[in-house]
Amino acid sequence: MSFFNKMLASLGIGSAKVDTQLEKSSYSAGETVRGEVEVYGGNVEQRIHTIYFTLYTTYIKEIDDRKVTVPYAFYKFKISDPFTIQANEVKIIPFSFKLPVDTPLTIGSTRVWVKTELDIQSGVDSTDKDYMEVRPSRLASRVLEAVQNLGFRLRKAENEQVSLRYRRNYPFIQEFEFVPISGPFRGRLDELEIAFLAQQEGAVELLLEVDRKARGLGGLFAEMLDIDESLVRVTITEADYNRVEDKLQQIISRYV
Repeated sequence: MSFFNKMLASLGIGSAKVDTQLEKSSYSAGETVRGEVEVYGGNVEQRIHTIYFTLYTTYIKEIDDRKVTVPYAFYKFKISDPFTIQANEVKIIPFSFKLPVDTPLTIGSTRVWVKTELDIQSGVDSTDKDYMEVRPSRLASRVLEAVQNLGFRLRKAENEQVSLRYRRNYPFIQEFEFVPISGPFRGRLDELEIAFLAQQEGAVELLLEVDRKARGLGGLFAEMLDIDESLVRVTITEADYNRVEDKLQQIISRYV
């Protein structure tokens, strides 16, 4: 019976299972995530090599002239050393890790989840998948708030593949597309796109794409040739916190 159970366990039947319990479902980028991993023994004793956490998101990639959405693992680490779990035993393993400050925000179509992988010796690995809400860091939140205070409304946010020129840690950047509905730029801009190129403690590097509104025949030609758009890089630090709105308004005003 024991041999039969071991054979079934090697096929994933009656094998150990894993379930991850996050302390909460919503986190700010850069915040410490805490929780517990519950490992449930199967019908036989099994050796567990390790338990891995992998953070995933998705991004839009161009393949054969088609845009497709693909998953992307952007952070992986192990949370346990090898151990043995007995039949029907329950092990609870606490964990904590720091969510990367450049984790994509769960806005629009963007999703972020953590996949737990139980690496079982001579058996079928067990996995668990938990979605989480990711809010902006303090400084990123201030930037997005300032843009809205200038009269812009968020129209779309998604992760898109990016060229090597703008690539940092990931093969994509998260783009936030705004349209002016009030304030100083209404009627002067078609849209404003913002991407966080890099984030670290106390500073964010932004890429702004200012799309000027076409005016007259010359403006139409400019729009057809895409020369009515200006790309601007700007760094916002904690020292700018109370004047982010003024700083962005000054920068955008140069290109309208």
